[in-house]
This record gives sequence, C-alpha cells and structure tokens, in this order.
Amino acid sequence: MSDADLIDETGEEPAILTLPLDAWHRAQGGRMVEFAGYYMPVQYDGIMAEHLWVRESAGLFDVSHMGQLLFRTEDGADLDGALEAVLPGDIANLKPGRQRYSLLLAEDGGILDDLMVTRLPEANPFDVTGLYMVVNGATKYDDISYFLDRLPEDVLINHMEDQALLALQGPKAVDALARLVPGVRDLVFMSAAPFEWDGKPLWIGRSGYTGEDGFEISIDGEHAEALATALCAEPEVKPIGLGARDSLRLEAGLPLYGHDLDETITPVMADLGFALSKRRREEANFLGATRILAEREAGAAVKRVGLLVEGRQPVREGAAVLDANGGEVGRVTSGGFAPSVNAPIAMAFVPAAMAAPGTRIQLQQRGKVHSATVAAMPFVSHRYVR
Repeated sequence: MSDADLIDETGEEPAILTLPLDAWHRAQGGRMVEFAGYYMPVQYDGIMAEHLWVRESAGLFDVSHMGQLLFRTEDGADLDGALEAVLPGDIANLKPGRQRYSLLLAEDGGILDDLMVTRLPEANPFDVTGLYMVVNGATKYDDISYFLDRLPEDVLINHMEDQALLALQGPKAVDALARLVPGVRDLVFMSAAPFEWDGKPLWIGRSGYTGEDGFEISIDGEHAEALATALCAEPEVKPIGLGARDSLRLEAGLPLYGHDLDETITPVMADLGFALSKRRREEANFLGATRILAEREAGAAVKRVGLLVEGRQPVREGAAVLDANGGEVGRVTSGGFAPSVNAPIAMAFVPAAMAAPGTRIQLQQRGKVHSATVAAMPFVSHRYVR
C-alpha cells in the first residue's frame, strides 16, 4: 500500500480497521495490536506457550486481513495466459483443486508479493470458473492495482472483502477439523476443495505457513465467529496470535513479505527458485526473466540464509552482517528466539561467498557484536502431509 493510500480525503490517517473476529479475539483475551492496517491479536497466553502448542497440537490463526481474490474471464478468454504474463509459475498446467505458490514480479525481477493460487473445481462455494488467489494483507491493494493495470480488460477480479480466512495449524489439526468437517482427511498437501459446516459453505485448502500440517479455511465473515468457537471447543485447538505465527514461520525457514522479501530481492536471491517452473524458465516470457535466469546460471551476488546465533540474545531485523574487517556486507531480515530450537535464530542476506552452511558470521546490533553460524533451513523439520 502506498503512502497515498494511508491518507483519507481530509488529509488524515484513516482509523485502524477491524476484522470479523475482532470482538471474539478480545473475548478470548487476545492482546490486540495494529498490523497491516487492522487490529489483530499478537498473543493470548504468551508467544512461547502458543508456539509450542502449535508444534504439539493445533492452533487457530485469524488471517482474514489477507486478500482473497477471484479471477475469471468472459467469452472464453485466456485467463491462464493472462496471469502467466505477470506470474512466473505454471498456471496453465494447474489442475482443479490444486494450489501453487507463486510470486508477483516487477519489471526487473524484484518481488512485489508472494501468493498462493488455486484452480477452482467446477463445484465451489464462489460459483466461479477460474482461479482463487490469496495475497498478503499489507500489499493486497497494491496487488489489485497491479493486476488491473497489467491484465486484459476481459479478466475480471473479485476482491472478496466479506470472506474471513482462518488457518488451523499443527499435527493434530486434521483430527480436530475432521470431527466438524468430514472428508478433510482426504485432502493432500497443496490441494483444496469445497466443504460444508453447519449448513454453511467452506473453501478449505491443506496448506499453511508454520511448517506444520494444517488447513486454511475461507468462510463468509458473518459465520466466522461460530466456526472459530466450534474449532476452539475441540480439545486440540487453542487460538494463537501473530507473535507465535512469526516465530513458527521463522523456524520453518519461510520468508515474510516486507521483511525477507521486497522489490529489491529476486527469487534467486531469496532461494525461491522452486516457484519458477521448468516450462516458464524455458519460455523465459515472465517479467524479469532476463535477470532472473542469468542469476540462476551464474548465481546471485547475495543469498538468503539461515543463522544460528550463539548465546541467548536474539538478533533482530536490521542487524548488520559484518565481513572480516568489520564492514557491513549484509542485513538480518528476520530474527528472534526459536522455542522449538531453544536458541535464537535469524534469516539474513549475505554475500554468496558467505552463504555455505557452517560459515561463521559476525552480526552487529546496537553496537554489540554477536557470533552466528550459517545453517540449513528449515530449522525444524517440515511436517506437511505430502
């Protein structure tokens, strides 16, 4: 969102918005903070306790701030081709009910957002033949503007602002959800399908951003509170805030847009080469292809790496990566204490020569130097169902 979008017609900053579950979070004891223009819960019982609960059982996250978009065309226009003009992923071969991680790229190959796109099956709660996409909350209006500027006029976009989005994550998520929504066990990782709960339509995908098995559930905002209450009545489930969501994704080695990813970072620098399908690489007809393919061939000058930090003091975003002479050569983009690892960890962009696992690195934060070692990511094993 641009600075202009943050100012209303009176020249003042607009009020922070609320999501469908705002009152519910407060009733559960959620400590609310501003995030991406909305009030959202940062924690309930404490970040460390919530983090470990998700790793051991199942946690419910409210991610309704994210943008849920539907894409369709009229008169049989080429929707797949239109989206492949702005995304580097293989959209044309995406089968109904399958999800794919992709990227929104700038002309020079920088990352404008990362996102999930799903081919809708013929039967779906949105009554649309086309594609369903989830984009980041802080960038959703910029993304929509980008699509409107670049896609043909016969591509229609519906921003489903009235839909809530809940993420149920953890090794016992499937046990809890299956009691309420029979059939979800049949979903495999990175697939989605329509379901029904209490007579209300749901769109459920088996995916998430914690490194655990789990589901993302789209439901009309009017019914989100009832579903959240029903889920948290299951013994495996507790509500979880933004704090634990961040530490969980960091342990899983998953980048966060606006921190580990931005328009100055390419997919190769970010170690997201898997988002560039073989066919699209061979066709080389996506934005930034010349630069990105050259980096794949020669290697990027800087790379995103994981860091194990010595001691107990976390090193936060913005800390400098130092070379042997004490000069700054990189930056920490995410950092914190990892409850499952029981140690501070971080992600940073470092020169390619310093990116090999086992490399010793010095970090400087507020004048203090910390020692760290480059480590393979994820820091904890992914437990997605595949």
